[in-house]
Amino acid sequence: MDLGLKGRRALVMGASRGLGKAIASAFVGEGMRVAICSRDAGRVTAAARQIGAEGIVCDLALPGAAGGLVRDAEERLGAIDVLVVNTGGPPPGSFLSFSDAAWHSAFESLWMSSVGAIRAALPGMQARRWGRVIVVTSIAAKEPVANLMLSNSLRAGLHGLVNALSREVARDLVTVNALMPGFMLTERLRELKLDEAQLASVVPAGRIGRPEEFAAAATFLASDAAGYITGQAIACDGGLMQSI
Repeated sequence: MDLGLKGRRALVMGASRGLGKAIASAFVGEGMRVAICSRDAGRVTAAARQIGAEGIVCDLALPGAAGGLVRDAEERLGAIDVLVVNTGGPPPGSFLSFSDAAWHSAFESLWMSSVGAIRAALPGMQARRWGRVIVVTSIAAKEPVANLMLSNSLRAGLHGLVNALSREVARDLVTVNALMPGFMLTERLRELKLDEAQLASVVPAGRIGRPEEFAAAATFLASDAAGYITGQAIACDGGLMQSI
């Protein structure tokens, strides 16, 4: 299938490793021009060189950084056609373990960075009458995961943003969707110190997902063929979620 992505320009946030890097690599493989970002200069430079992308250093936790990131990416690539909002997960913990400062920090890095990046990229997509916004969230946004209070709370709100915004821009031929990973073989899984064998045992597919599988779903949502899919939160989780 020709996905119609050759020559398109994409910004993939948080893509020096894990799911973001897998998505960026898949986009490059489709002939897209791609920019990636990370706050770690060494890591984003190495990842960009490896996959053939433009690397940009950006700390998304800083107020206003996401909008500046979009402008920087457009200076390097041209107008952004596909925006992948991928902010990484906030730290684990229970409700009473987090101070107000922790909540504010998570809100800035996860919520406001999403809003800032979309706000910067969206007008150009509307003017060109073609665009894709893909927000990487988590199955925790629909079915809370134990000890991930910050992620459970804030990512659920992003789904409301995705659905509401999709209605505003659908006539401009811009789609807005959320993509929810389940348990995936990434550094994040190891940082949470989760037992991979135990996790795999509760997944109906009997295994943990590969980043490349998640990237394939993102690539389809970015394509011409997915132009009638918008306002959705789609899981890539091996059947883990029990809700419909």
